[in-house]
Amino acid sequence: MAFLPTTKKEMDERKWDALDFLFINGDAYIDHPSFGHAVITRLLENEGFRVGIISQPDWKSINDFVVMGRPKYAVLISSGVIDSMVNHYTVNKKKRNKDVYTPGGKSGKRPDRAVTVYSNRVREAFKGITVIIGGIEASLRRFAHYDYWENRIRRSILADSGADLLIYGMGEKPLLDMCRLIKQGAPIESLKHLKGTAYASSTIPENTKGSQIIMPSHKQVSKDKKSYAKAFKIQYENQAMECKNMLVQSNGSIYVVQNPQAEPLTTSEMDRIYALPFERNYHPKYIKTGGVPALKEVKFSITSHRGCPGACAFCALTFHQGRITQKRSQESILAEAQKLAKLQDFKGYIHDIGGPTANFRNVSCAVNKDKNSCGKRYCLHPDACGSLIVDHSEYLELLRKVRALPGIKKVFIRSGIRYDYIMLDKNDEFFNELCEYHISGQLKVAPEHVADRVLKMMNKPSKKIYDRFVKKFYEINQRLGKEQYLVPYLISSHPGSDLKAAVEMAEYLRDIHHTPEQVQDFYPTPGTLSTCMFYTGLDPLTMRGVHVPKNREEKAMQRALLQYRKRENRKLVIKALKKAGREDLIGFGSKCLVKSQGSNPKRQSIKKSVGRIKNGNKRNARNRPDRQ
Repeated sequence: MAFLPTTKKEMDERKWDALDFLFINGDAYIDHPSFGHAVITRLLENEGFRVGIISQPDWKSINDFVVMGRPKYAVLISSGVIDSMVNHYTVNKKKRNKDVYTPGGKSGKRPDRAVTVYSNRVREAFKGITVIIGGIEASLRRFAHYDYWENRIRRSILADSGADLLIYGMGEKPLLDMCRLIKQGAPIESLKHLKGTAYASSTIPENTKGSQIIMPSHKQVSKDKKSYAKAFKIQYENQAMECKNMLVQSNGSIYVVQNPQAEPLTTSEMDRIYALPFERNYHPKYIKTGGVPALKEVKFSITSHRGCPGACAFCALTFHQGRITQKRSQESILAEAQKLAKLQDFKGYIHDIGGPTANFRNVSCAVNKDKNSCGKRYCLHPDACGSLIVDHSEYLELLRKVRALPGIKKVFIRSGIRYDYIMLDKNDEFFNELCEYHISGQLKVAPEHVADRVLKMMNKPSKKIYDRFVKKFYEINQRLGKEQYLVPYLISSHPGSDLKAAVEMAEYLRDIHHTPEQVQDFYPTPGTLSTCMFYTGLDPLTMRGVHVPKNREEKAMQRALLQYRKRENRKLVIKALKKAGREDLIGFGSKCLVKSQGSNPKRQSIKKSVGRIKNGNKRNARNRPDRQ
């Protein structure tokens, strides 16, 4: 199957006089199921619509936007796989010099706040056209939100973009509902009742189903951090599938209205999506610029499921993919593995079979069996829910079947393992086979921190659970005769982490003899619980105060402590230790993190003793009979 049209010439080759939908995207065009634009456009095509893609248009004029003409129904807009601001800037707000979603890895091919900029250009290009926005940038900015890069509260992206409809979360279900109604002749203006969507309204709409919650307005949350925390709590608690509330928030001259969530995809619906005729490659026009780097990591990977019930406080998945696991059938995954094995450049290695968290494919609940998640509590935090059913057997069965396919040499698991879920499993079969077959020397895990008071703010398991996992990991590998290692992923300066907590993490790294190559400072992105804590200094779920490292020097000290062995960090580490009242860690003892200025007194004492022995030996030598 050919790539979808990206130019008028490619439209002419299909003998299309006009498009039904035009998709504007901030990433390069990669026709692979790991990329949202590919999934959405192939799904539209499968529904019988004519759809074209314009990737990374030059936003400084309308020229690139009009190359395929005005579409019949609407323009769909996404910034790409990640938020455009995160794509452009480091946590220190410095410009990144690479963009793996762009041909040749070149940066600067999309604007800041791409969804808003693209929307405004489309309005200029096609007067009166229907604009529908989606993807992670739109999804996480659907209400008034804290913007880290400007350090202020911005209005809903609906207010800034002027879009007619926002599809939040993974958008296939609302999109299919919309398409089917369009086929029946319904005007797009009449589709604002669809689940999984949000829209702008000049008045508070009448709500005939469920209940309606009026949240604190943009004006209120901009002036008062407690109001911001309250508004966030309402949004957060209404992410559960059983919540049927309509949320409304005033944003200047408009009201932002969010309909309840769309129903999760069924297994058959998931199978249909991943069976679509993807080219599994970037568009040929990118060959001359070296291709698109982002494809390399995922080209031979398979998505087995979506959603993550882990609900880590710093993760945007809660507000985007959601906490409900939606999985594909084994047959669907095996069929995709067989497709990979037939690709010309496939070397026999499947890089991943997983999702947001690989071993969450079958998280299930004894109470909410059809939804496997609820709004009453977390599945795993602060400890495992009594209704949680822990079972790796089906995932293990799947991995065994894929390993046995002709042409498959190795199946890796790279999408992350939730170690506390593994430790809850009374059957060690999965853990044993993970170590034996699915790791290549190193397994990356994400304890994130070691101080329990910080882990609590992160919604992560306690350190003792991680310690048990580490112990068992090395025991299994020793029994298998394998030399494999854990690489912990750590976050510095997360809300709740003070210098004492950072020192605690440094001591842990000292004890395990590990120096992280990279340390990630906490990055406040829209739509996360941790970002709300960062801005307000409050835990919105309890309204209790939280220490937030915002001072540049404190953040630098926390980061330096995690890499205390680096010579360039020495001064900062000493300053941090003094400020934390831990000068006992400065010196020459075995537990010290850095040496104090001057010579080691023990070494000097040893030198003196050696000197005395040498001098004594010289005198003895002079007095020996053979020296007479």
